[in-house]
Amino acid sequence: MKHSLATLTNVALDRLATFVRNRRKRLQYRPDALDGFVAGTGLAIDPPPSP
Repeated sequence: MKHSLATLTNVALDRLATFVRNRRKRLQYRPDALDGFVAGTGLAIDPPPSP
């Protein structure tokens, strides 16, 4: 995603926003990539406690 954004520096802001929304939508269907991003932060995500 970063590489693609770097090539869009001369593009109008509305096209950039559309591009980012599209890429974000794609990531929703790639839980393995999202898990990798979280793992890269070193943070642990715990489920919320039951009421």
